[in-house]
Amino acid sequence: MDLEFLSPVEQVVLAHNELLPVQSLGRNIRIHTEASGVPDLDGVQIAIVAVNEIRNASIKSREGLKVSDFRRSVYKLFLGNWNAAIADLGNIEPGETVDDTYFALAKLTEELAKKRINLIVLGGSQDLTYATYRGFDKLEQMVNLVSVDSRFDFGSADELISSQSYLSKIVVDQPNNLFNFSNVGYQTYYNAQEEIDLMGKLFFEAYRLGEIVHDITLVEPVMRDADVVSLDMTSVRSADLGSDARLHPNGFDGREICAIARYAGISDKVSVFGIYECVNNSQFEQLVAQIIWYYIEGYNCRKNDYPFSAINDNYERYIVPLEDADVNFYKSISSGRWWVEVSENEFLDNKFKRHTLIPCTHYDYLEACNNKLPERWWKAYKKMMV
Repeated sequence: MDLEFLSPVEQVVLAHNELLPVQSLGRNIRIHTEASGVPDLDGVQIAIVAVNEIRNASIKSREGLKVSDFRRSVYKLFLGNWNAAIADLGNIEPGETVDDTYFALAKLTEELAKKRINLIVLGGSQDLTYATYRGFDKLEQMVNLVSVDSRFDFGSADELISSQSYLSKIVVDQPNNLFNFSNVGYQTYYNAQEEIDLMGKLFFEAYRLGEIVHDITLVEPVMRDADVVSLDMTSVRSADLGSDARLHPNGFDGREICAIARYAGISDKVSVFGIYECVNNSQFEQLVAQIIWYYIEGYNCRKNDYPFSAINDNYERYIVPLEDADVNFYKSISSGRWWVEVSENEFLDNKFKRHTLIPCTHYDYLEACNNKLPERWWKAYKKMMV
């Protein structure tokens, strides 16, 4: 695997790492250093990379993003009861153009996905999500994207790609591998009504900040179906990020955003977890480090019970008779998690077959028993029938 575009972890971080306790995270991962090069990825399950690209960021600083400060905050945290091998691949430096940076990150995403290595991206600008999405182009699969953000980031049709318009490029550009987009935590006053209406027309999912804060467990089935998760740190309220006039007064608090990260980690499908729109201050860096910690914690709690292929004896089947047809629900015996079958059509395109089972909750099953199917079921069904 050609990873020549990666630069090593900063020497100041390595020197700081030597002073940490042996139980700390930094002392128990494989690190890309100038002396030893890119670490051997044999057996590695999680890889971390920092991308210091802020040219299209909504929050910019003259000095750029000091990723070394974030690394030190991550390294000093103590390990959980984990089995997954972790590697820090270093940095992707900004290319001559932003497209050069996209190309490098897309290539890394593709290569790690082939090796079934989970990628954590620490980046400056959320439009890097576009690069991670493009990394799936050659893998012949449809992609589910979940964005934790106060905005939808559609932008205008003629607008150049940026952290606030990258989604339009994902929807329009070919090849179009996007099966579903879900937004978690949008705030209505930051989004035009036309954008909110467009989400419905495209059968995308959107959950308001108040819905999620009221019941954080709503995030779990959404994350369970995601391939790529993009977390915009401006979705976190400014009180939890340190003083900065460019941040927002309302948003998730520190505990809620860490819970969301853990749900993303628990998902058997998530293979890319990106944290974007970062700012250097001590409180911000500590929270980002804890978000990464909780994602890794979630990854180590994966049940690997997502029914990627056929349903087997590890699932209980529940048939709900409705007016037009019977609907099948499946419950995992090992985790207690639920799925609902969207279609039994054996002639669906291969790209769609992995999406015929939609994550749901026990409550959704109970609602179906009262003749009310989950909204996620209807949206998935309409996508497949279009």
